[in-house]
Amino acid sequence: MKWQGRRQSDNVEDRRGMGSKGKLVAGGGIVAVVVILLQLFGGETGQQIAPVLEQINQGGSTQQVEQRALTAQEKEVGSFVATVLADTEDVWNKIFRENNLGNYQEPTMVLFTDAVTSGCGNASSASGPFYCPADQKLYMDLVFFDELKTRFGAKGGDFATAYVTAHEIGHHIQTILGTSKKVRQLQQQTNQTEGNKLSVAQELQADFYAGVWAHHNKKYLEEGDIEEALSAANAVGDDAIQRRVRGSVTPDSFTHGTSEQRMFWFMKGFKTGDIKQGDTFSVILN
Repeated sequence: MKWQGRRQSDNVEDRRGMGSKGKLVAGGGIVAVVVILLQLFGGETGQQIAPVLEQINQGGSTQQVEQRALTAQEKEVGSFVATVLADTEDVWNKIFRENNLGNYQEPTMVLFTDAVTSGCGNASSASGPFYCPADQKLYMDLVFFDELKTRFGAKGGDFATAYVTAHEIGHHIQTILGTSKKVRQLQQQTNQTEGNKLSVAQELQADFYAGVWAHHNKKYLEEGDIEEALSAANAVGDDAIQRRVRGSVTPDSFTHGTSEQRMFWFMKGFKTGDIKQGDTFSVILN
């Protein structure tokens, strides 16, 4: 992706290099969701998907101490994601205007190391990148992207990081448009299997929105970028993760969609560039 020398977003909080002390609170919200995922899929899945958490939590506190200087590589990666965030701001402001969706409320990206306190509670880097609707911020431990390549087999390259960032922004879009609230309400009224289907539809729509963003950001794409995004989407499919971690697949427990579904909806967004084409719920629930 062509990014060097371009505008970077001001909506970035860089908390990297800050050590942490104190225990994360287990028993509710983010940490509870991580524990459930570990029980379902096995012990390695803390860093398996993005995003993984959208639960509200009244957790304990994590104190940040001992800030260290960032390395040159860390600074460069931070500049890259700040540029990607700026691109999402430009694209989604334009799409909201053109579709009469009101003003686009730009989210904040928080970069952290090891652990972080969010409006949804406390999380460790094991949770992977996530979006918190309570404070409308996306949280990224950028070490995750090394894990995506080395542990889950995704191709290297910066556009895998851009795809994940755009996916998290997709959840922000869902929060602004009221989709996330409707999903939570419906999940409270149904059983676990149907609730999982709603979650799958929501995640696939975020993949679709990531594709829409890529469509409108084509002038900055380079050869191989889309392949990198598809490789990342393939790596984080529920079936691929379950097969790798425990050797079998249980479709009723899917919460993010299969590799095929994730790649399909990203590509649909990329090919159409039309936010109106992203009704994943009708497809998944019927």
